[in-house]
Amino acid sequence: MALPPVYGHDDVRRKLRSALRGGNLPQSLLIHGPAGVGKERLALWLAQLIFCDSPLEDGEACGRCHACRFVERLEHPDLHWFFPLPRPDAATPEKLREKLEESRGAELAARRADPFHIPAFDKAPAYFMGMVQNLQRFASVRPAMGTRKVFVVGDAEAMVPQESSPEAANAFLKLLEEPPADTTLILTSSNPGALLPTIRSRVLPVRVLRLAQAEVAAFLAKEKGMKPAEAESLAAVSEGAIGRALRLLPTSGGSGVLQRQRETARSLLVAATAQSAADRLAAANGIAPAGARGEFTSGLQALSLWLRDLMVVASGAPEQIAYTDDVALLNSIAKKARVRPEGVASAILRVQEAMEMAAGNVNPQLILTDLLRGMREDLVRAA
Repeated sequence: MALPPVYGHDDVRRKLRSALRGGNLPQSLLIHGPAGVGKERLALWLAQLIFCDSPLEDGEACGRCHACRFVERLEHPDLHWFFPLPRPDAATPEKLREKLEESRGAELAARRADPFHIPAFDKAPAYFMGMVQNLQRFASVRPAMGTRKVFVVGDAEAMVPQESSPEAANAFLKLLEEPPADTTLILTSSNPGALLPTIRSRVLPVRVLRLAQAEVAAFLAKEKGMKPAEAESLAAVSEGAIGRALRLLPTSGGSGVLQRQRETARSLLVAATAQSAADRLAAANGIAPAGARGEFTSGLQALSLWLRDLMVVASGAPEQIAYTDDVALLNSIAKKARVRPEGVASAILRVQEAMEMAAGNVNPQLILTDLLRGMREDLVRAA
């Protein structure tokens, strides 16, 4: 299946087209912006522009030549798309490199089969030394089809020095310092501040913003076949991010990924405001299975959104709520617990601290147990 067209980001695309046509496109770029707004799709669009054999008068890729079609099918031999992956078990560094490349190949195959594929991993993905070594190896060889190679390095913030692989980011930095003349490196990040300062200093930052609600709705209607009213409703809660909208869509197994996370976060909020400590303990023990730290962190982010809407309700402005279907539940919690806005603000800070601890080796159940206890202190006023 071919990649869907790029939606929105017209001004950014115009500037990139102009830079490429004028011979001023840097070798190394960093496309950064909110999660889910299409940064990697934009990077693939730029790769197609670079490879196109017969660009149109306005500089846009023709979409008809062999190079364009290969990119749209994610089959171009000079396009190398990298992304964070879980660390496989391997006895030696050589085996680790092989298994990481096999995992990347399997993930690419899934994305070729389904352009809207949403990765799901049991372990938190990251960039490991073996992946960077594979990237360096591809960068060292000549292009197979044309005159250039393009590397798209998605979620580059996952390349921070880690206990498991402290050398990966520094090894990638060496490639940025002296990239082969025929190589273009396009990094993407939702959290550019997490990148090494030395990496940020060697890339041209390209900031992309959230899409207009109408653009997200247009994507859902045309690419996913949704009815206009349904597309507009989903776009309204997608925060200008097509990726977020896709994660909210139901899957063959039921609700969408973000919807499941939201339902989990709702149960945490209800448990935090319950009278029974046993309810809070049960909620903490029933969530965040071992090894699923990425899913756990996403659940905490969903809890922050619930608290954001609770603050809106507690402040007397329910019309500002993001998820209008939840007004009744939030009104009930706010009234029963006598919630104050300042208490919600304190609870949000606790969730942020919990996310920072989750990035380490703290047991998720212990994090949740302490978080729910603290949230009760913040949210529930004594009668």
